[in-house]
Amino acid sequence: MNWQLLPQFAVTGFLNGGPIALIALGIVLIFKSSEIFNFAQGQMLLIGTMATWWFWSPDAGLGLPLWVAIICAMMVSVLLGLLIERLALRPLTGQPLLSIILMTLALAQFLQGVTILVFGTVQRNFPVIFDVTNPYQITLPFTYNDNPMILVLRQNLVWSFLVAMLCVTLLWLFFQYTTTGLAMRATAEDHETAQSVGIRINRVFGISWAIAGIIAAVGGILIATASGLDLSLSIVVLAAFPAVLLGGLESIPGAVVGGLIIGLAQGLVALPNNDFIFGPEAAQAVRNSAAIIPYIILLIVLLFRPDGLFGQKRIERI
Repeated sequence: MNWQLLPQFAVTGFLNGGPIALIALGIVLIFKSSEIFNFAQGQMLLIGTMATWWFWSPDAGLGLPLWVAIICAMMVSVLLGLLIERLALRPLTGQPLLSIILMTLALAQFLQGVTILVFGTVQRNFPVIFDVTNPYQITLPFTYNDNPMILVLRQNLVWSFLVAMLCVTLLWLFFQYTTTGLAMRATAEDHETAQSVGIRINRVFGISWAIAGIIAAVGGILIATASGLDLSLSIVVLAAFPAVLLGGLESIPGAVVGGLIIGLAQGLVALPNNDFIFGPEAAQAVRNSAAIIPYIILLIVLLFRPDGLFGQKRIERI
């Protein structure tokens, strides 16, 4: 194993976990408030990012300044979240869980089709937000074979991570210190009790979906700055699903920790010469199939802790 590259790949993977954690947080937010696991989060992410590109693009869109385009895209994402909750999911209140799951799956396919009809399937160059030509270099306080170990970190990775963590912090403050946030926490604990004390739970559901739309748009923008923009962007959420279950379906800190663990694992798997664990041929196969690593971690965790790392065990009397 090339130990000299271990810190580089570990830190890079950890930074990549920031946007994954943010996307996972949006999924947890909806589940906590309405007990709905949103399989359409990837398509909400895709539409928010596509809207940002369209508002910004000087050739095929409106040509707005980037910061104005991002604000407009967030407004689109809020509207999309409110429409999904009001028109698709509220009529299913009281219906079996399977019906709601199938509805979110159908929404995912519907939104994907709408995106193809409106924006097409070609890959687009997303506007450059962070400088990609001058990476940060950090010299570590130790050496390997008498050679200094230097971390080379792309600016877009560093700033995407910091923005994602800033959004997580703002959401935590929102839940802790605002009236709406406290109402959302009460609704998440018990819908009937929250309604009995005068909380309008339908309003809380709508706000939850609106915030989830904003989170999806921000997460998509952060990822698109590094990987470009095409229809495959919605697949990023496939890494967020294991992060949610790894941390615990109802745990906001768990979503963050789960996302960071998934990012770190993907970074370590990409490390060259890691055949000390798998053997040469198996190690190459693992690197080529890095997308399945989150699910391998998920299976291992669920075998020993089915509720996730921070999940709550619920005991119900029959």
